[in-house]
Amino acid sequence: MNRRKKKRGWGLLCLLLAAVAGAVLFGCGDSIAALLRARQGKVMETAALEEPAPEDGGQAQAEEGETGEGEGGEASGETAGTEKYYFQQLNEKEKEVYGKIRDGLLDFQEEIELDDASTEEIDRLYGLVMKDYPELFWCDGAGSVVTSSASFGLSGSSASLRPEYNCTEEEKEERRRQIEEEAARCLAGIDSQAGDYEKILYVYEYVIRGVEYDLTAEDNQNIYSVFVGKRSVCAGYAKAVQYLLERLGVFCTYVSGTAVSQSGEGGHAWNLVRCQDQYCYVDATWGDPVYRQEENPEIAYDYMCCDDTQLFQTHTPDSDQELPACNTMAYNYYVVNGMYYENYDPETILQAMNRSIAAGEERTVLKFSGPEVYRQAREEVLTDLADRAARNLAHLYGIGTVRYSYRDDESLDKITMYWEYE
Repeated sequence: MNRRKKKRGWGLLCLLLAAVAGAVLFGCGDSIAALLRARQGKVMETAALEEPAPEDGGQAQAEEGETGEGEGGEASGETAGTEKYYFQQLNEKEKEVYGKIRDGLLDFQEEIELDDASTEEIDRLYGLVMKDYPELFWCDGAGSVVTSSASFGLSGSSASLRPEYNCTEEEKEERRRQIEEEAARCLAGIDSQAGDYEKILYVYEYVIRGVEYDLTAEDNQNIYSVFVGKRSVCAGYAKAVQYLLERLGVFCTYVSGTAVSQSGEGGHAWNLVRCQDQYCYVDATWGDPVYRQEENPEIAYDYMCCDDTQLFQTHTPDSDQELPACNTMAYNYYVVNGMYYENYDPETILQAMNRSIAAGEERTVLKFSGPEVYRQAREEVLTDLADRAARNLAHLYGIGTVRYSYRDDESLDKITMYWEYE
């Protein structure tokens, strides 16, 4: 049977559609060199924080002494039903500095005093606050650290963080109102009795369906771009998922790292969640067909509650994050919905296709547990089994010529059959 990539066959001819999951490369600006000045008997050092790479190619436009990243909404300490993941990993001294940074950002302070903390500590803890608090949409994670050490026989040293805010305090209040209104509309659509899985799935689909992936979107490193602008990149997607799930009482945190596809490797962000006391990963960005640049507008669920094995084929978390093992696929969408196959049995696969056809469904998704099972199934599924299912379709609906096609996602060990009934 003749197969060509990225085309569809009609009649009983089935043409292979190769899956391409695009990864975007984005740049990382160099850190600004420390500026040393002597002033009034003290040596004062102003150092830019290490500049984080904007997620998904967001443009870093840092002035001297500044850096760029972002997070997102109004924070007010611990959110009910959740814990701040990175805060829990700190020692007491680090928690104290972290708390001062968090409170200073909440108060919109121009300068946050942080005695006895090094530039490196401040840089790291500032970043952790931003990961823990997507509510802080008015701060992009940019700023500089000013340190001073005594001279001329004086003792003591001090440091302060000068955050960069992306709006005025008055603008912040209006943006917060807009975010909260849209978030309330979203959360009104979920049953209060829903379990963890239903809540995670609801938020996953809300973000994907409601937001367009756009590298040029304004404020794309924070949740304002998602809830109000409706256009964002992976940082915005991940922070919006975190923001909503925390409000639904589901543990969720922000994970940064890199992701690899045929387009190359680039910085990326996704989420760690806890579903029924089991940790797993969620990547709404990679579920979005606009991000994947696909013609078919369907959501992909490969990264809807997946384990380490699935995620680490393409994603690598940053090494400075301590993450738990995610060793279950029990809450993956395809597993929950009976589309996941740990072993290849031809009759089981044929029955799955026939059930879809009997229900008049447009497609049948066959997700396999790994490359070995996928390779074992692929040839027979795409030739003999597909033709047998097509003959069943013709008989059931009285169609003389059956048209169907398929999408072969080798990188995801998945085959999707598309059926036509006219």
